[in-house]
Amino acid sequence: MTSNALTALRIVVTGGASGMGAGIVHAFAADGATVVSLDVAEEAGREVAARADERGRGRVHFVHCDVASTESVDAAFARAAELLGGLDVLVHAAGIAPGTAAAQIAVEDWDRVLAVNARGTFLTNQAAFRLLSEKGGRIVNFASGAGAKGYPGKAHYAASKGAVLAWTRTVAAEWGRFGITVNALAPAIATPMYAATRAAMSADQLAAHDAQLAVQMPVDGALGDIERDLVPVLRFLAGPGSRFVTGQTIAVDGGMLMVR
Repeated sequence: MTSNALTALRIVVTGGASGMGAGIVHAFAADGATVVSLDVAEEAGREVAARADERGRGRVHFVHCDVASTESVDAAFARAAELLGGLDVLVHAAGIAPGTAAAQIAVEDWDRVLAVNARGTFLTNQAAFRLLSEKGGRIVNFASGAGAKGYPGKAHYAASKGAVLAWTRTVAAEWGRFGITVNALAPAIATPMYAATRAAMSADQLAAHDAQLAVQMPVDGALGDIERDLVPVLRFLAGPGSRFVTGQTIAVDGGMLMVR
C-alpha cells in the first residue's frame, strides 16, 4: 500500500544502502517522493537507489556520505539539496551497533560508535536544519530502546542512542518555532543482518532467543517487518499529518519498550 501524502516530497534518507534504510528508500520512492539516499557503502547504496528508482513512482539518487565527518555531511547535503531542489524531510537511519561487554570496550571502539551514532545525528540534523529553517519540515532520528533502558553487551551503543534521544527532545523544543518537527523512532525490525545473526546461532541459542522475544514482545513475539510495521509509521511522521507531533520517542517494537 502506498501513500499520496508523500507524493512530491523531497526526502533525504541516511543509511540507505542496507537494512531498514534501504527498505525506506524503496517505500518512499514507491509513494512518489523524490529521495536522496546517503550512505558510506557506495556500491551497495548505488545498487539500492537504482532499483528503487526503476521500480518506484518517484526519483531516487545516491550520494556518498560518512555521517561522522563534518566535511562529508556538509558536501552530501549540499548535493542532495541540488538534486532535490530543497528539502522537506530527513530520515536519519544510519548507525552501527557492535557488541562488547562493557568492561572490555576499547576507547577507540567507544569513540567510533559515538562518532557514527551520536555525532552523526548532530551533524545530519544541523545540515537538515539549515535547509528546513525557512519553510519547516520533518526530521526523524533512529534511536533505540537501548537508549531508554540499556542493552547488556552493547553499552557504547546504548549510550550513543541515549544521546540521540536527548538531542531529539532538545532540538524539537528549539526548532519548533521554525515549523520543524523532530521525533525519534525506537524500532525492533527484522533486517538481513538480523537474519544472518539468527543463522549463526545454534539450535539452543535460537530457542532461547525466541523464547525471550516471546516474553518481551506482546505483539507477535518476534521482530517486525519493514514494509508492514515500520514504513506506515514513517509515512505518518514524514507527512503533513504529524505537524503537531514533536519531541517524541515512538517505539515500533511490538511492545518491547513498554514491558518492564
